[in-house]
Amino acid sequence: MTDMPDRPVLRLKPKANARAIRRGAPWIFDNELVLDRRTKALAPGTIATLEDAERTPLGTVAVNTASRITGRMLDRDAEAVIDGAWLQDRLARAQALRARLYDAPYYRLVHAEGDNLPGVVIDRFGDTAVIQPNAAWAEALLEPLTDALVAVTGVTTVLKNAGGRGRALEGLDDADAVLRGAAPEAPVPVAMNGATYMADLTGGQKTGLFYDQRDNHAFSARLAGEARVLDVFSHVGGFALAALAGGASYALAVDGSAPALQLATRGAEASGFADRFETRQGDAFATMEALAEESATFDMVICDPPAFVPGKPALEKGLRAYERVARLAAPLVAEGGTLVLCSCSHAADLSAFTGACLRGIGRAHRWAQLIHTGGAGPDHPLLPQLAESGYLKALVFRL
Repeated sequence: MTDMPDRPVLRLKPKANARAIRRGAPWIFDNELVLDRRTKALAPGTIATLEDAERTPLGTVAVNTASRITGRMLDRDAEAVIDGAWLQDRLARAQALRARLYDAPYYRLVHAEGDNLPGVVIDRFGDTAVIQPNAAWAEALLEPLTDALVAVTGVTTVLKNAGGRGRALEGLDDADAVLRGAAPEAPVPVAMNGATYMADLTGGQKTGLFYDQRDNHAFSARLAGEARVLDVFSHVGGFALAALAGGASYALAVDGSAPALQLATRGAEASGFADRFETRQGDAFATMEALAEESATFDMVICDPPAFVPGKPALEKGLRAYERVARLAAPLVAEGGTLVLCSCSHAADLSAFTGACLRGIGRAHRWAQLIHTGGAGPDHPLLPQLAESGYLKALVFRL
């Protein structure tokens, strides 16, 4: 898609906050825009020029009038050409940062707005990359985006994961696809923090592995020497395997998904930890209640649940769920032990999440020291003007 002199214009209403957009806000909502019949007829993903109410150009945006986020800022240059060269430049900048951070190509390569590619998530697994095009413009430009990705990184396999929650809000399908090469027939081993994880790139959650917790795994592993560890909502063994690599004497991984626990077990075997690792499949809340009835205690308990607060309307209910997690987990922690509580809900900010955790710990009649607050790793850069990009929170307590 190339820039044309007569390309469409998206215009702000007089009362819209043009100053916030000039200062870096990346989203323009439907209620901030003049949406006439011609604008509403634009195909999702159309590239347009954004103007303020006085018709001063603000930048180049992608349009989707079917979404509340009607405009996504692509470039502060109102005459930018959004083509293969532009995509290659953005991807090259993203890769340059990761090349400084990591000595092997296993990381989040593109973190959407944080890397100036709004709605685009790309995780890299060696020679394979998994793209989540969670915005209409990225879906429309998926072929040139894939070409640019191959040109910049040299990956030989590119998979499309259409499971992102944002795709439905953009009016997009949920059909996964192989864009280049052939899909891996087996889980891909990923070395992190001294352990080997098994990433299912075609049937697993999200893109197959949660890279965002890497640094929080590492911090927790520092406290895990000789510890008995309980990892609840463990997925493929994220915290448990890192703790075993850190010297834990035993780790129990709890998850509702049998396939995830099978991958965790394979990871423990590949890491040489199989004799210290066990799994238990079941509902996390029920399993924690059962462990309490068994009088089980652990030196370290980690709870990393899915997003209980997918959006603002679910805030109160979600915070009650986080409080319940803390209330059930705290009694399982031995005196002087560690409790790690995580949230990936962007709609529950750090203050609200911390408050919910402390209420739960208090209801369990435990006293806590907060010794560490963690977020996503540096391959998940925040866009400071977009609170949603700082979604991950990890609180490490000593009880």
